[in-house]
This record gives sequence, structure tokens and C-alpha cells, in this order.
Amino acid sequence: MNSRSILKLLAIFVLASMILVACGGGAATEAPAEEPAAEEPVAEEPAEEEPMEEEEPMEEEMAFEGLSVAAADCEYGGDISSIEATGEYEVTFNLCKTDPAFLAKVAFTPFGIQPEEYIASTGGTGELLEAPIGTGPYQVTEWVRGEQVIYTAYADYWGDPAPAETAVLRWQTEGAARLQELQAGTADYITNVSPDDYSVVEENSDLQLIPDLNPNVVYVGFTNTFAPYDDVAVRQAISMGIDRQRIVDNFYPGGSEVASHFTPCSIPNGCAGESWYDFDAEAANTMLDEAGFPADANGVRFTTAIYYRDVFRVYLPEPGLVAVELQTQLRENLGIEAEVVVMESGEFIAQSTDGQLDGIHLLGWGADYPHVTNFLDFHFNENNPQFGDTHPEIYEALTEGAGIADVDAAASVYETANNAIKALVPMMPLAHGANANAALATLDGAYKPPFGAAEFYKMDPGKDTLVFVQNAEPISLYCADETDGESLRPCQQVVESLLEYATDSGDTVPALATECVSNDDASVWTCTLREGVTFHDGSTFDANDVVASWAAGIDAANPFHVGNTGGFDYFSYLWGGLINAPSE
Repeated sequence: MNSRSILKLLAIFVLASMILVACGGGAATEAPAEEPAAEEPVAEEPAEEEPMEEEEPMEEEMAFEGLSVAAADCEYGGDISSIEATGEYEVTFNLCKTDPAFLAKVAFTPFGIQPEEYIASTGGTGELLEAPIGTGPYQVTEWVRGEQVIYTAYADYWGDPAPAETAVLRWQTEGAARLQELQAGTADYITNVSPDDYSVVEENSDLQLIPDLNPNVVYVGFTNTFAPYDDVAVRQAISMGIDRQRIVDNFYPGGSEVASHFTPCSIPNGCAGESWYDFDAEAANTMLDEAGFPADANGVRFTTAIYYRDVFRVYLPEPGLVAVELQTQLRENLGIEAEVVVMESGEFIAQSTDGQLDGIHLLGWGADYPHVTNFLDFHFNENNPQFGDTHPEIYEALTEGAGIADVDAAASVYETANNAIKALVPMMPLAHGANANAALATLDGAYKPPFGAAEFYKMDPGKDTLVFVQNAEPISLYCADETDGESLRPCQQVVESLLEYATDSGDTVPALATECVSNDDASVWTCTLREGVTFHDGSTFDANDVVASWAAGIDAANPFHVGNTGGFDYFSYLWGGLINAPSE
């Protein structure tokens, strides 16, 4: 039982004691010190003793006490000044600067809300990683490691109830294995159909192909703290020496395209500035010669490694094949010998994003919300070590652009940022991939939103259990400290954010907040919360749960800022840095 419930029970107990005293029962020491009650000369007027209005002073003792989390000041360089529970059902975000993408960001799954008391009871880790407690339409019943996550519909969900009482999330690494499950009827929905199998699905009347319109990019990352990638000429040469069109033609489905910029052009200002380098192996080899990397007697300039994880993603449908193709082109086009190294998914994400891989790595990104900050600010901000030492030529322009609400006004700033990315080559964008999922024809409402994951409760299998098969096992179910899509999807079924994305666009719609409104310069946002919502443990949702959930992620000094890796990357990168972080 939380402290709010205890206070209410105490108030009822005291009120009952007062009424007993007024009627001549109970000890005088149990009543509040309201002397006029003992001075009434006429017993025939008890009605004046009993009205509830006399208990107003007790209501003041029960007043809501809001939590807050704050930076010492805005000199730390991030976006968040403070987050305050300004009412039982009101939360105010005070920003250090204007953020035109605020609404899109707060709708994102890592910023979901869990009970204040539960976060504290877990110490910010442990059970929190395995068994999230949210307000969503499904609650986690069991996570059988290596096999499946089982969900049960939450009977007291505030929104539309889930049609299926049970939902089961499983995973299969290979696209062919996922499709076999769908064809056998043991799965209702599968992610990422292999490009060669599109026609198989389309020609089967028992199945339906579901296009995935999520903007994305796959890239080759260079960590410039390891030689020879500390030399920008080497990075530029590799960018010229890889035939990216050949990769798209051979390993991507129709509708995919070679990336002209890191950010897809469907995102406003994504393609401001110069396009990426054209394929020119001769010029690339000349650059390597001039950089001091001549070929030896065997035609080898240097050796390296290509790291990847064997997980089918919207931006990388055939990871192993693309890695080997990259290996082949490095050898044949540039005289670079590369070892292909496949890593376990969680280890790969941790080491690549922390800049620990001595070599190059094959990774990608699917849009979380429809703004250029989601692509550029996450990857190239001042605090991200993924590509080694960061570049002020890039991140200073991004900081400026993030505060400009008008798309046209921001265009020149993003042109500067994109041109700096091309010149400094922290990575090489390969492709923007087309993709599709598939489902049984009998799955009513089957869909894939352009932003975020499909929510199980919006689909009706016409039976008691919905089976959903994705590409890999979640890393953890505490998504405040995860970035992997295979973890975010299972979290999204359970934990809700203040807002959510529409099913057919990147527009935000109410979720746990009925609205979020800003002041004139969009530096203060006030969110009005939905009343009558309960968590899966039966506790009541209020503003303190919002502050506590955000504090565990954004505040480096918070005792519950522990999580899985402790990185809390989305809090750090999307909000300009963690508050109260220790000085280095």
C-alpha cells in the first residue's frame, strides 16, 4: 500500500473518532481539539455537529506533495532544467531551451511510466529489468529466457480492452523460420519478411503482407580512437571505395535506395547539404597511398575487422550476407583484409555504442519519431562515444538546429551539419531499406505504424491467444535503459508514455496525458494527466510516478539511476545529456 492510501485511511479513522465523541462515545483524547463541540448547551441539535464541512482542515493535511527533479543550472549543456509534479495530475517540464520536437520525444517508449514505489523497491534494476509494471493493455505474466514472453490482458485498462486474453512474444533469427511459423499457423504475425519471400506471402491467400514505412538507415561505423580510423583520409577512402549500389541491388528488396545522407530524405532537412561520395575505387586507392597505406607484396594495405550482430532488422534484412559483401569489396576494391566477426546482440550493442570496437561495425537506425534530431542528435551529439572523439563542427550545428522550430529557418544549419558529417566521415551511410512484415489473413487489424511498434491489443486474432514472432530476444524489459527495437517492442505492450504516436503517422495523440501545452517560446511544457488510471499492481497513477520514472533515467545522481547498462542512452542523447552527471 502506498503512502497516499495510508493517509486516506488515517483520515477516515480520525473522522470516525470525532463523530463518536460528538455522540457521547469514545475517549476525549481521540478527538481533534475543537472545543466548541463540548460547549453545545442543547443536545437536540446534533445536525450542527455532523456536517463533513467541519473536516476541511484534515483535507489540508492530505494535500498532494509533488516530487521534482532538477539540474543545478543549465550550464551542464542539456535540455532539461527541471521536471515537477505541479499537481496530483499535472507535470511541468522546464527546459533550458526551446525544443520543437518535445511532443514527439515524450511519446517514445523509453520515456514510459512505472510506479514510483516499484522503482524504489527494485533499486532501479534487478526485477525492474525482467518484470515491468505499467498501465498498458497487457501485463507481463512470465519471461521464459530463450523461449518467450507471456502477457495477460489487464482487466482494469483505462482504454479499449485487448481482444485476446493472452499474448505470446517469441523470436526466430532467420526470416525463413519466421515465415514457416506463419504458414503453419503457429504464429499470427511475424516481423521482417525476407526480400526473396515477398512473393510467397503475396501469392498465399491465407497470409497478408504489411508494408513497414519506418524511415531508416544502415551504416558502417568507424571508431576514430583506433588506428587507422583516426585518419580521416582512410575513412574518406573507404567511403569512396565501396560500391553501395551493388549492395542494395543484391541484398535489399525493391523500394530500397542508396543513402545520399545519413537521414532519409522523407524527414524534413534530412537531405540538406551535399550528397555522399560517389563510388570511385581509383580515387580511393590514391587517397590510401597518399595517407601512407601502400599495398604489400600480397596487395594488402592493412587488416581490420567487421563487427555485426546476426539480427534481421528493417534496415539490414540480410546482416551476414551484407557483412561478407563488405568484406569482399574491401579486399577487391581497396586491398583491405577484413575478418567478419558476429557478436551476441546485447554485447554488440553495448560495445559498439560505447566506442569499444577496434575495427568497423555494421549497424543501423529506424526512426523513433519524425524529426531530424532523432537521427543526427542521437548519433553525432557531443556526448556519444560510438564513433570515438566527437566533432564540434557537427555537434555545435546540431545544438543550434535543435532549438529552431521553423523547418525552413533550420535548413541552413542542417546543411552545415550534413556537410561536416560528409567531410569528417564518422560513418558511411549505406542504404535506406524497404521492409515488410506479414500476418495471417484472419488477424483483424494487423498493421505496422511508421513510428513505434505494432501494439498487440489493437489486433484481434479471433481466438484467446495472439502469437507474435520477432527477430531476436529482448535484452531487458526496462526500456528506459535500452535502445534495441527487439526490447522496445515488448516494453511498449506494457508501459505507456505520456503521449503515443498515431497508427498511421508520426503525429502524437494522448495516452497517459490528455494534453501537453507549452508557453509562448516552447521552453515550458505542462502536461495534464489522465485520472482514474491504475498500474498493474493496483496502485493509482499520478504525477509523482511520472517524475520518479523520468528522474531514474535523466538524473545521474538519482539512487535508482542503475538500469541494465547504466547508459540510459535515449535520455542522454535525445535530451542533450544527463542532469547532475559527475564531472570527468
